[in-house]
Amino acid sequence: MKQKAQLMDEAALGRALMRISHEITEKNKGVDQVVLVGIRRRGEPIARRIGENIRRIEETDVPVGSIDIRFYRDDLSREADMPRVERAALPFDVTGKDVVLVDDVIYTGRTARAAIEAVFACGRPRTIQLAVLVDRGHRELPIRPDYVGKNVPTARTELIEVRLPAFDGQTGVWLMEQE
Repeated sequence: MKQKAQLMDEAALGRALMRISHEITEKNKGVDQVVLVGIRRRGEPIARRIGENIRRIEETDVPVGSIDIRFYRDDLSREADMPRVERAALPFDVTGKDVVLVDDVIYTGRTARAAIEAVFACGRPRTIQLAVLVDRGHRELPIRPDYVGKNVPTARTELIEVRLPAFDGQTGVWLMEQE
């Protein structure tokens, strides 16, 4: 893959996450019933950062957990490695809560759909909302995020690469071209 452009540096990414944190607080009229659920992998540290931002804004902790959606995907090959579907687990109850799913990039919507299914395996939330750092378009399902850090129209041959210290040793968002 070839790097085409840096779309967000560390400061821009931080501003986008702070804006999302304020929007979550405003839309939910506070955060008393809000829980954040990061979609593994890069959704986890993004959810933690949003949780830290909300703690600074509201002076209260918001529960933050993460969910592995691999077993809820609808695009796994039928012949290849049939995974055993296991119940998702979160460190808190989602029943009656406003669950904010957090991911780095939304593309087709299939990851978000799988995450919604995984959350329902854990309980019956009052609402499920979706926060993403980047929306790159090309939806295959009727799913739209509630909170978006940056909209980036892309070609199908392009990829969005979110780099975070926990995985990549740097922070930012890049537009990549498949070679």
